[in-house]
Parts: sequence; structure tokens; C-alpha cells
Amino acid sequence: MKFELRPYQESAVDLILLELELARLNYQRTGVPQAMSLTAPTGAGKTVMAAAAIEALFWGNDDLEFTADPTAVVLWFSDNPSLNQQTKMRLMEASEKFVYSELVTIEPPFSQRTLEAGKVYFLNVQKLSKSSKLTRGHEATSSTLFDDVAAPDLQGWTIWQTIANTIADPNLTLYLVLDEAHRGFGEEMKPDSGKATIVRKLVGGYAGIPPIPVVWGISATPEHFHAAMRSADALSNRRMLAQISVDPSDVRDSGLIKDIIALTVPDRDESGNYDTALVKVAAQRLRESTERWAAYANSQKSATRVVPLLVLQARNNPDRDRIGAALDTIRTEFPGLGSNSVRNVFGEHQTEQFGSWDVRYIQPQMVQDDTQVRVLIAKDAISNGWDCPRAEVLVSFRAAQDKTYITQMLGRMVRSPLARRIPGNDRLNAVECLLPFFDLTTAKQVVDYLTHDAEMPERKGSVQIDPRDTHPNEDVDDDVWACWDSLPTQIMPRRGVRPAKRLMLLAQALEFDGILPDAMGLAQDLINRTLDAELVLRPALADAAIGDVLEVRLKEIIGKVGTKKLRYNDIVTIADQRAIRSMFTDAKRAFGETANGYRDHLTLFDDDDDAIMTAMVKTTALANVTEVNETVAREANNLLRTWFGQYRNAISNLNDERRAVYQDIQAMTTEPQLGQLDRPKSRLVEFQLPAESGSLDVPVYAPTEPLHLMSDSKGRYPLTGLNEWEREIVEAELGRPRARAWYRNPSRPSSDSLTIAYQDGDRWRSMHPDFVFFHDVYGGIKASIVDPHRHDLPDAMVKLRALADYAERYGDHYDRIESVSKFGHSMRVLDMKNPEVREATRYGNWEDAEAFYRSDYGELYEKVWLTAPVNSLET
Repeated sequence: MKFELRPYQESAVDLILLELELARLNYQRTGVPQAMSLTAPTGAGKTVMAAAAIEALFWGNDDLEFTADPTAVVLWFSDNPSLNQQTKMRLMEASEKFVYSELVTIEPPFSQRTLEAGKVYFLNVQKLSKSSKLTRGHEATSSTLFDDVAAPDLQGWTIWQTIANTIADPNLTLYLVLDEAHRGFGEEMKPDSGKATIVRKLVGGYAGIPPIPVVWGISATPEHFHAAMRSADALSNRRMLAQISVDPSDVRDSGLIKDIIALTVPDRDESGNYDTALVKVAAQRLRESTERWAAYANSQKSATRVVPLLVLQARNNPDRDRIGAALDTIRTEFPGLGSNSVRNVFGEHQTEQFGSWDVRYIQPQMVQDDTQVRVLIAKDAISNGWDCPRAEVLVSFRAAQDKTYITQMLGRMVRSPLARRIPGNDRLNAVECLLPFFDLTTAKQVVDYLTHDAEMPERKGSVQIDPRDTHPNEDVDDDVWACWDSLPTQIMPRRGVRPAKRLMLLAQALEFDGILPDAMGLAQDLINRTLDAELVLRPALADAAIGDVLEVRLKEIIGKVGTKKLRYNDIVTIADQRAIRSMFTDAKRAFGETANGYRDHLTLFDDDDDAIMTAMVKTTALANVTEVNETVAREANNLLRTWFGQYRNAISNLNDERRAVYQDIQAMTTEPQLGQLDRPKSRLVEFQLPAESGSLDVPVYAPTEPLHLMSDSKGRYPLTGLNEWEREIVEAELGRPRARAWYRNPSRPSSDSLTIAYQDGDRWRSMHPDFVFFHDVYGGIKASIVDPHRHDLPDAMVKLRALADYAERYGDHYDRIESVSKFGHSMRVLDMKNPEVREATRYGNWEDAEAFYRSDYGELYEKVWLTAPVNSLET
């Protein structure tokens, strides 16, 4: 794969491959058709995961230990030809193994008896209709498809015959991928209709065509796929395998989707032409976004420049003069906007007239790459199966009752343009939506939909109404920022990668960035010296392992006619070159590319075929010895730690894209790694409180406090989103003598969020303490974590243990690390810098977190801070 899969994507691909293999074996053994599903929210990268799975299906995957299926044929089916074309482009973009000839769009004439193994065929519902040239209008009514059927012009077989022949061929296994599987079953699928849709015919079979062996549904929600399969009567004779689901929180944490959706609506006290005013604001936002992305590219010295797009969402019966006036307004605020910069994606596929503007049609899948297009006019059809990460601003002319269409459109715009979070800059991690015909109450309903819709990533309050920009607070001194820079944050672990492989990835990165020019040579030299030493130190183990590689053991079973008795003979033969080369993959799994390097090291002075085979046998043998693997892992990890520590400053001076590479390498472990906090640069914050119910005649603003690391132009930061007792904590901590600053920690694993990793069962998760406060302690700045923590939540004790483990490891960096919870009118605190409290957190037999807070280990929060030791108070 060209793309580095996110941990959740890699896990999903591993499960997909296991289910596909199980489906194939079940079908071959029983003849019962199989089905499986992948469900993931918007922005999860479903096509990338599918590309990785299909690549492994065709060519295998050593890292996942998956063997290729030489019989595999993939039929990718959707209800939209443009969606198929976009998928085809993405498969090519994601995988370096696919070539154009292996990704086939089925078009008439298509004259093949069967589909070919090792290829992906793209088909859409329209091409299987009665009027399609691929079917030549055939509508089967008899018991067999092939009775008196004339083939279409220039074709030896109809497409239905080709599919049937493929299913019947014992050397082929047909996998049907239903893209956006919740669509395409259509109104015809109603039980009383008595008529099967095309998808139903594919899935369930009809008129002599057997059901397709393996159906793989890809959808945003499992309920949609299973409902569709039930309506297709596809479950009664098909075995449903495990459902593979991606956790929405994993998608949110990955940085693949934008952190914030900012909604702007007319002020209730205003009157006049809202759409003209908000279109003007949208044009300004487009200009500002263009300038921000250009400045970001310049600051990063990057050739990759995001060119933002503004989407005008029209009603189904658009007011063409109003849209024309909107385009005039945009051109006024965005000079240089010409007719070539505006396109439409209406279903009519033609040039549209809007006022004095002639706006040509563009295919939706072309918009992302055609950066000349700066304004796109759409209705609602574009919301299905389309996405455009550079779409940064949306102005919707939809009325308030069209909430669903607006939220669908936003669902297509939430992907991050660079497929990663921009550190510390909320504006570059946000999508703007301006709603001229909405009021605040109805906009709140859109927020509720976006934060609870199963198809959208879990947003956790990141939908904001009329947010304001905040920037680093000029009232916060440099010594506070220096303290911030020193705070330890943790990088979440991902699927473990063998240390030797990880070492070479780090070496490659250090060489690429000019930090350590001969890093790859140094890393290979370490592995060579380690393996040479193991050959000398463990001769018996090495010789035994070499013998195991050279000897291929077989079992012969002999049966005599007329008797039931069987005789078993052991046969030992010598491995040939092909077997040795095949077994050498074990060494590559263990040592990565250093396996090739060690083979070359052993043949430095003798590189004939026999020497090469001998070197491959030795390398493979060493890879199969547990003690050798442990030694190599230890040495590689030691050098990894040394290099990460030695070159930490050099890495921190790289641009964001390159720093992300090193963070990914750090995360390729089974344990959390120490990361580095970035300073926040820009944050979008709501100052206005949302309407709780009914109408809101007068806007209500949240109270504000000074000294936050980020602030508005007046040095203030709002307490929006904080409950009453969280606000009390802020006021209490700022009321301490010599308070210097505070920080509302974002609840996402970004580089400007203090992150603590913890294990919940067999999964690693992240927690983000709510507050970091800074006080002058003994003449120096010390940070304190104060985390308001609801004791009634099911994960309360798990997170308390995580905070205790963090305090055990990094407590010296802090004045205090405390967890606070509210009980009636008082609050109680657990001091995680106290060893006895940490011990009780880990090993105490607590019925629940409330019992722990109320025990002798907890204290009254008010009492604690009012009687704090002298080093935390002004003397």
C-alpha cells in the first residue's frame, strides 16, 4: 500500500481478510453462499481499507500473514457510475500493485465467457437493466437463464451469462462488493412488490444464475446493510459471518476528519437579506481559508497546497436569480473569480444559467483534483458517495425543514484535506457552514443530529454555532510556555511492529531528512553484528534451526485395498531452492529488510548461488530461534531509544508532515511512547451558549476568565461547555495565590492536547485531563493537572488508574496531579502524587469510584486548596 494505514484501519483489514478466507472455505466445503459486512462512519477510509484487503487477496500480505487467493475475482457494484469511477481512481491511488488493466469498468461490448482472476470489475445497476446493451433487454422468465437467449451485439455472452459462468468455474471465486450497501435495493424491494431488483438478483440468484458465493457489504451502519439483505431475502439461504465495525471514536482520533463543524446563522436581532449577508461572509471565509492554507504551506516549506472550495447548496427547484446574485457577491469579495472557477453538479449534467452566469457541469469525482474550481453549485445528489476534502465552506439555500440534506452534505465535507490534523490550528481543522434560512434553535437541531447520527464520526461537542477565533494570550509569560513545552504527553500505541523493521523505518526517515546521513547503514550494521554474535554464542540452537530449514518433513499415508488399516510413513527430504526462498519470508517477517541486508553481508566475498542459498538458510534459521529474536529486538529497541532521544530537537524542527512520520514510527509498539506537546496556535471557541429548548430571543454568553493560554483580543476565554462544578474548579484554581495561567485541554489526541494512554481490556484508549493550571512555586513555574471526573461513569476507575500510572511515571514534572468529583454541594479530590493513593487506586477492592472518593484516601477539595502547603502559596 502507498498509504500507511491507521491502526484501526489495519485491524479492520486483518479482520476482513480472515472473514473473506473463512467465507471462501465455507462456500467450497458446503456450497452455502456467505456474506460479511464492513461498517464504518463517514471519513473512516472505507475505500482505503477495501483497497488494502483486495491487494492482499490478490498478492498476499506478509505482515498480516495472509496468503493470496489465486482464484479471487472481485465484482465491485454500486448504484452510481461516477461513484465507481471515483473508487477506481482511489484504488489506483492507494495501492502500488494495481495496474490499470486490472481495474476494469464493464462497458459494452464486453465479450468474456468468465471474469478473470486477479482483477476488480466495476459494474453499476444501470448496466444490468433490461435496456442495457450488456443484457440486450433480456428479462428471464423461465427456469434457466440460457433458454433461447440471443447474445448482445459484438458479445458472445450476456453479462448475466458471464457472471453465471464465473460462479460455475471451480477455479474462480467471485467476491461481490456492495459499495454503500444500504442503497441500491430500492423501492422494488418492498415485500408486496413481487419484483426483485437487480441487486437482489445478484445476491440471491434468479432464473438459472446461482447466488454469488461471497457478498461483502460496505456501509456506514450495520443496520442498513442487514435490513437490505433481509429485504432481499438474502439471509434465508446465506450464512452471515461476523460484522466488522470501526469505532467512530477511532476515526475522530485519527485526524482523518475535521475536528470542528462551525455553523453560522443570522442573529435574531438582525433583519434584512440574510442570504446576501452570509454569502458575503462565506466569500470572506473562502479568501481567509485560501490565505491560511498558503501561509501554512509556506511555513512548512511544502509543495502541497490546499486550494479551498466553497459549496453553494441550492434547493431542488433553485431560484436562479438568487444564486446568480450570490455569485456576484462572491466575486466582489473574492476578486479574480471567473466563469472557469464556478461549476455545477446538478443531475441534469448540463450548463446552467444563474443570473448573468453560465455555469458548466463537472463530474463530482473530478472536483477534488480540479483546483481551478473554487465555487461549486450543488443540490442534494452530490451528498451520495462523493467527498471533497478541500471543500471548506458551505452556504446552504435550503430551508430550515431541510436539515437532513444539509447534514448529508456536511457528511461529505468533513474529511481533512491532508488526511491528518493540523497541529494547534482549529481553523485549518474546521469546516464552515453558513445557513441563511435557519434560526439558532433549528441550527441546534442540526448540531444534535450531527453529534448523534450513527453515520457520522463521534464528534463530542465539536459542532459549534458562531465560534470565534482565539490566539495565544499575550498576558501569558514566556516562562509559562516553557513549562508547557516540557510537559510529557503520550503517543498511543498501534499494532506492534517488529523492532528491526521499526529501526529501519526510523533510519530511512533520518536519512531522508538529512538528520543522520548514514542511518540505514548504521542500523544494518547493528543487526549484522548482533546476528553474527548469535551464530557464535548459540551454535547448538543455530545448527538445529539450520537443520529444520534444510529438512522438509512429509507424512505418507498408505492404504491397502480390501482392508481398513492405514500405514503412516515419515519422509524427510532436502529443501530445494524454491522451498528455501519461500521459507526466507519468515526471516523478512522477523527482521524486515535487514534480512536481505544480512543475507548480503554473509555473501559479501562469495555471491554464487550456493553461497546465497546458504546465507538465506542461516538467516531463516536465526529468525526461527526465539532467543535470537529477543536479542535482536532488545538491541534494536536500544538504538531506537537512543536515536529518538538524541535527535529529538532536530525532529521537532521539521515540518508537520515529516514530524507525523516520526510519530507514526514511535507509535508502532505495543506500549505508549513519550511524545512532545505542541503549542496551540489558533482555537475556535463558542462564546455564546446554545439554546436549550424553544426559541432564544436574546443571546446568552458564557462567563469568561483571564490567563488562559488562548484568548480573544481582550485576553479572555469563555467557560462554554463547562458545567457548574467545573467552573467552580477554574475559579478556585485561579483564586490560588500566584496563579499564572490555565489551559482547557482538548478532548482529542492532537499534538496540542495533553494525552494519557490507558488500556481498557485489550484496547488502548486515550484520556485527556480537562485542566492544566500553572502557578509560581518556589520562584519557578510548575504545572498541575486538575481533572474533574464523574464518579458514576462505567470507566471511572479505569481512568483513575490511568492517571495514577501517569503520575507514577511523570509526577516529577508537576506540582499536583488531582482527580476531582462532585458529591452534592461539595467536591472530593484524590491526590495522585501521593504514593498511598496510587497504590489504593491500582489494587484497592473498590465497589465503584464513588466509594474510593468517599474513603479516607479522598479529601474535600475546598479544604485541600485552602490549606495547601507553603510551597504552593505566596510566602
